[in-house]
Amino acid sequence: MKTTSDHFDGKYFFNQPAEPQMESAWKIWWYFLTATRIDTVPAQTLPVQTLSWPKWQELPANNVHVVRLGHASLLLKLHGQQWLVDPVFSERASPLSFAGPKRFHPVPIDVNTMPMMDGLLISHDHYDHLDAATIERIHPKVKQFVTTLGVGKRLQGFGVPAEKITELDWHQSIRFSNVNITAQPAQHFSGRGLFDRNTTLWASWVIESQSDEHLTKLYFSSDSGYFDGFKKTGEKHGPFDLALIESGAWDKMWAGIHMTPEQSVQAHIDLQARVMMPVHNSTFDLALHPWHEPLERVTAVAQQRGTLLATPMMGEVYTVGTVPKVNHWWRAYMR
Repeated sequence: MKTTSDHFDGKYFFNQPAEPQMESAWKIWWYFLTATRIDTVPAQTLPVQTLSWPKWQELPANNVHVVRLGHASLLLKLHGQQWLVDPVFSERASPLSFAGPKRFHPVPIDVNTMPMMDGLLISHDHYDHLDAATIERIHPKVKQFVTTLGVGKRLQGFGVPAEKITELDWHQSIRFSNVNITAQPAQHFSGRGLFDRNTTLWASWVIESQSDEHLTKLYFSSDSGYFDGFKKTGEKHGPFDLALIESGAWDKMWAGIHMTPEQSVQAHIDLQARVMMPVHNSTFDLALHPWHEPLERVTAVAQQRGTLLATPMMGEVYTVGTVPKVNHWWRAYMR
């Protein structure tokens, strides 16, 4: 790969200012496979609010609308433009169709009748963010793909034509009419196998949507440990109307690359965001904490810190700029 990026050594990408402390991959896998699990999977299928495409199309184009589709997958209506973010519609977040983390709930949309999407954003190449079967299934209904350096080859391997793909390095932007997308640093890693770690880039994203009346700013953290990049992004691009922040799948063994709920709220504050929506939870069993702990803890911390929190059910529409209603939907399914 040819790039002049200052976080690429000619073969591998790396975090800045320094790599976070992590246990070895083998040690993490052994720990993950052998540790005791308590309530990491709900006892019953979690509910969703089914979103019909006619209802979605009727939403006014003078606003920005956000729908959680599960885990970190999002559906956005950006002043009329329709975008997907990290869509994973398969039953498992895994390279195998018969093994690996299985969904806690159905996908809240009918993927088969999905209308044409203006764009699709991919943050990095991990299986819970980039799903081959999903991309192969939906790419004919997507006009443009935006992703990070190196991930374009993955997408081409899943059938996406090269001319539909834009790769961005950190701090680079691309505009599609009234929507501007900027890649920002994250503290994470990449790879889909045993021998390709950090050969592609990872990123968080600033998504700006302009209407005739105002500019709406969203921030999507994707996967990241807590670091000073949130504050720097807030100072340069904030304040944000909505921050979609990773809140789930943390552990002491990989503390540098995923945040605790307390750190997620601090990241939201650093970003100078008005409303926080916790994502990266309640769909797949990717850590050893109880499945409901991310939303419970982030709710408690948000109350302590005076953070305005949006916790919609999967498939429920949140219109940016409105005061989010209190919705503790997960509590009815806790043991």
